[in-house]
Amino acid sequence: MLKDITIGQYFPGNTLIHKLDPRIKIIIISLFIFSLFFIKSFIPYIFILGFILMVVKISKVPLKFILKGIRPLLFIILITFFINIFMTRGEVLFELGPLTVTKEGLRLGFFMGIRLIFLITGTSLLTLTTSPIALTDGIEKLLTPLKRIGLPAHELAMMMTIALRFIPTLLEETDKIMKAQMARGADFESGNILNRAKNLVPLLVPLFINAFRRADELATAMEARCYRGGDNRTRLNELKLDKKDIGALVSMVVFFGIIVSTRFI
Repeated sequence: MLKDITIGQYFPGNTLIHKLDPRIKIIIISLFIFSLFFIKSFIPYIFILGFILMVVKISKVPLKFILKGIRPLLFIILITFFINIFMTRGEVLFELGPLTVTKEGLRLGFFMGIRLIFLITGTSLLTLTTSPIALTDGIEKLLTPLKRIGLPAHELAMMMTIALRFIPTLLEETDKIMKAQMARGADFESGNILNRAKNLVPLLVPLFINAFRRADELATAMEARCYRGGDNRTRLNELKLDKKDIGALVSMVVFFGIIVSTRFI
């Protein structure tokens, strides 16, 4: 289950999506997330689904790989779905003991479930089609204007990228520790939710030790390579916008602008 989480992983490729400027991809995914919260009917979600499928097709990222990243979060999606169904007041459709299912709650539950699935898919596509170095450069360039007010753009971008990159690494470490403890008789599957949560507590100590060890090794490696960052840092590949980047940005601004406008029509 832990290996199914795809956020933070990079799927190498030489497609149009992979070649897009990381700044453009970050802006597009921001517009994508922004537009999702403005949708109030099901029809715009059909166009959003078409957009996602088009990106998956062009990027040549296997659809099964995308869907695999949703599986670990199905529990959270279902909880969100049922909370909205039972906690939203409105026209009562039927009752389940002390709980009532309303028409408005059912509609809002579907909306929230679809929204979460699209959010997970969209953010996964960003990391799957953008290398960590390119993502760092893109975030830093976008945050550069904020340096005037004292924001450490480079350091902030580096921390965000390292955090994303360490997600699959820490998940792999967790899986190894769980298997090692299961080989010694530990049980992580039986019992109720509270018992399972208590059984996971012994995982935290070795996981934190490994995380700090990896962080120390990374810091040592960066210092050994005389890495300093900041204004004097040079790059092998400088970010430059070309016609395909501008074309993609303009078309996506128009597309998501239409999606947002459906809320007011």
